[in-house]
Amino acid sequence: MKDTNFLTANGVDLNKSLELFGDMETYDATLPDFLSGIKEKVEQLKTYKASADMQNYAIIVHSLKSDARYFGFMTLGDMAYQHEMQSKANDVNFIYANFDSLMLEAARVIKIVNMYLGEEDSSDSIISSPTTTVKDKKILVVDDSNVVISFVQKIFSNEYEVITATDGQQAISLIEEDKDDQIACVLLDIYMPNVNGFGVLEYFKSHNLFPKIPVSVITGAYTQEVIGMVKQYGIIDLLAKPFNEANVKDVVTRTINAKEI
Repeated sequence: MKDTNFLTANGVDLNKSLELFGDMETYDATLPDFLSGIKEKVEQLKTYKASADMQNYAIIVHSLKSDARYFGFMTLGDMAYQHEMQSKANDVNFIYANFDSLMLEAARVIKIVNMYLGEEDSSDSIISSPTTTVKDKKILVVDDSNVVISFVQKIFSNEYEVITATDGQQAISLIEEDKDDQIACVLLDIYMPNVNGFGVLEYFKSHNLFPKIPVSVITGAYTQEVIGMVKQYGIIDLLAKPFNEANVKDVVTRTINAKEI
């Protein structure tokens, strides 16, 4: 199908999305990762809601909010933002009272994406992540958003192997396995389930890894509090979400070059 009129008729803000993706070709290429990610996040939210785990609920719904806004699904993004704020306030009653509405909107978005991609009858199919060519040097992207991961992979697939982790513990394991010093830099999100970005920064600090593996932070929580906290560590740069291809290339170049100085 892939008719942009269908998207705009269903309330998708393509103009906002193209500020990030640049063109519809990149948007379309990344859309399956968004579809895969939203399904995964819906299941995680159900689990955290059932256990009243508001801390992890807030982290996942924050990621859902960001991904929805990247792709122009502003209604879902706004609803997810409300859930993020209320779960951070530990307002379990709000989450329970409004959860079905959030799930209905997520289901609507999934249906729209499936119809746009011409996959209306294959909503349960597993969409695998894109593969990357093995290079001598690696970029480690630590983020719980499949969209961000896929975006960085597509930008650098011809230059570096992009390896990924969706939480801090996975990132630390990959760093410990890097015996040949192939990781050229790390792009690190802050708010993730399990071990968050601050946990990774503390690991780097305690093991004196900042001179060896330069780190830049990428985050949607671009507040003075977060900026002040991350700048206490030896990071190279701080990039706010949403970002575009030029932003990411600039940050990665500066971060990798910092290792060579």
